[in-house]
Amino acid sequence: MPIIDPIARLLGAWSTQINLPTIFFRLFLSVLLAAVIGWERSNKRHSAGFRTFILMSLASTSAMMLDSFLNSTSESKSYLLSAAAIIAVAIISVNSMLFSSRNQIKGLTTSVGLWTSGILGMTIGAGYYTVTLVAFTALICCLSFFPAIEAYFKNRSNHFEVHLELISRSYLQNFVTTIRKLGLVIDDIELNPAYVNSGLSVYTIAISISSAELKKYKTHTEIIEALKTLDYVYHIEEMNG
Repeated sequence: MPIIDPIARLLGAWSTQINLPTIFFRLFLSVLLAAVIGWERSNKRHSAGFRTFILMSLASTSAMMLDSFLNSTSESKSYLLSAAAIIAVAIISVNSMLFSSRNQIKGLTTSVGLWTSGILGMTIGAGYYTVTLVAFTALICCLSFFPAIEAYFKNRSNHFEVHLELISRSYLQNFVTTIRKLGLVIDDIELNPAYVNSGLSVYTIAISISSAELKKYKTHTEIIEALKTLDYVYHIEEMNG
């Protein structure tokens, strides 16, 4: 016995078939949900925005509906267009990521969001409205509410990375000595080649908190604010993982 989507059951039999009303309804739903996701990303000034998410979702929805139509008129069952669409979405999503001059990956969440938007487009095109709405709600929660929770726990972890700019390379030893006195351990130091001719000495430094007191009372933000007061530190900030 075929499983009927609960929302499709409420809408009626027309919503489970490939017909003109269904095509318009699924495309409208695809645009609506992708627009919400795209608005959330563009509102936070991320690399992929409003129209990009809509186009991703529309392409996936159209490919899935076309595959469903072709399967209904043929004995052989295949989803070649859908497979090609999701591969294309994955490639575009990866290409949306950027590397900043501070060796940070930018747009990783947006990239995954684009890929997820493409998957949602496919579930819409296949007529799985309940799966779509549940997944859409979970995605919006992840994008809108989880960053604050993630930042809270990250700011209290024992390991973090900083982007450090010293006014001169000769002060690196002073910085290392100060770090150790504070109860911190340097796990790795990497010179950033992007700033070779800038006159600054720029590093990416991995730090671990070894002091029990620091682990209990200090956050990354407080530690970095303390390090900013050093005369030879031109700029320091925590890097996003």
